[in-house]
Amino acid sequence: MAIKILMVCLGNICRSPLAEGILASKLPPNKFKVDSAGTGSWHIGHSPDKRSIAVAQKNNLDISKQKGRQFKPEDFDQFDYIYVMDSSNHEDVLSLSQKPEHIAKVQMILDELFPNEKVDVPDPYYGTSDGFDLVYKMLDQACDSIAQKLIDRHK
Repeated sequence: MAIKILMVCLGNICRSPLAEGILASKLPPNKFKVDSAGTGSWHIGHSPDKRSIAVAQKNNLDISKQKGRQFKPEDFDQFDYIYVMDSSNHEDVLSLSQKPEHIAKVQMILDELFPNEKVDVPDPYYGTSDGFDLVYKMLDQACDSIAQKLIDRHK
């Protein structure tokens, strides 16, 4: 049975689709499944932001076929690991469950690079395309660390 990882941001069109694509590219697909979701409902069924698609393509990833969906409480039971992009997403996700085993699955993604510092991945939506490049670099570094840990842990 595959290990399931969920990436979560606000709208599921900028950061979490990138994180999904990046992490999936670093893991063996027969052992791991990566998905993404947003805490908000605005972009359900929508493709990722064109700027996220472009920065992914620039880095040889295709995220264009992903579709936005909203995080739901059942995700706690369906996923083994849940990575959120910022402290607001962290609070929103944790507010949907009070079970200790669910809460233990949720981690801020940049804790991989900056343990216990609660560093947010900035939301590039209202900025320029440069912001998407910066977000890609941050997520790529965090996903390198996550992928190595997951591969080591689930040999």
